[in-house]
Amino acid sequence: METHLTADTVREWGRRFSNWGRWGPDDQRGTLNFITRERVLAACALPRSGRVISCGLPFHAEGPQSGPPGRANPAHRMLTTGGQTLDGGVEFADDAVDMPLQCATQWDSLAHVFYDGRMYNDRPSSGITEQGAEANSIDRVADSFVARGVLLDLPRVLGVAGLDPGTPVTPDMLDTSAERCGVTVEPGDVLLVRTGHMARTRAAGSLHGYANGPAPGLSVHCARWLYEREVAAVATDTAALEVIPSEVPECLIPFHMIAIRDMGMSLGEMFDLDPLASACAEDHGYAFLFSAPPLPFLRAVGSPVNPIAIK
Repeated sequence: METHLTADTVREWGRRFSNWGRWGPDDQRGTLNFITRERVLAACALPRSGRVISCGLPFHAEGPQSGPPGRANPAHRMLTTGGQTLDGGVEFADDAVDMPLQCATQWDSLAHVFYDGRMYNDRPSSGITEQGAEANSIDRVADSFVARGVLLDLPRVLGVAGLDPGTPVTPDMLDTSAERCGVTVEPGDVLLVRTGHMARTRAAGSLHGYANGPAPGLSVHCARWLYEREVAAVATDTAALEVIPSEVPECLIPFHMIAIRDMGMSLGEMFDLDPLASACAEDHGYAFLFSAPPLPFLRAVGSPVNPIAIK
């Protein structure tokens, strides 16, 4: 495994694992194209117990955000609390929320990360303006993310409460976890990788600090692993998905650069995988029907989501 990684390495791997043009010049779905109708039908046959498990964090003022600048927890406010009476004596309540679209459990769209002036499928990044993204926006995949889900529970396999901050999740770790969990990662799967980072932070009493500082996460070396297995999307229980600090001193988020911009892979962050991990351990089954479509905010580069696993 190559250990001295540079910005040139990231660009070379981006070219090597590129999916530009694979599904035609107009494609804005990327690796979600691996979720065919046949794979959706196969995923729908997986549930046996009917147990429904949410993998989403609550959206509220005490959520995971304490930076970086521009990201904050939701600000919820009531518009009316029932003081008005309508015809027939009907009363009602209404509310509103102000929040960044990526403040808690969320998907990154294919317009979220780019470099050298180009984003996924060789589109100019100048197409992202104050009005939003002209292409690769999250609403383009509003009918997606219904698939076979697979959980790789690294802490359970390794016998630890959680991976230490700054620990890179390597391809060997993914292989070992899949083998010991008795599951095979197949084309079109949505892969969920539990590091235990959320559980360790929560054990301290809150999620304060969860979204800042060192964290375990996917190694940039996992790009090839995901590319070869034709994984449709990947999500973790960390705020950045990839390991922090970066393995590439010259690049802040090298895995994002390759996965989103070159591979066309949607990334999920801040997924609460602890309840799902417990359910998978109970029934010894790490594959399930998974549904996590984004909210179709037009021209947006990300979306909050409440991911659902059905076992």
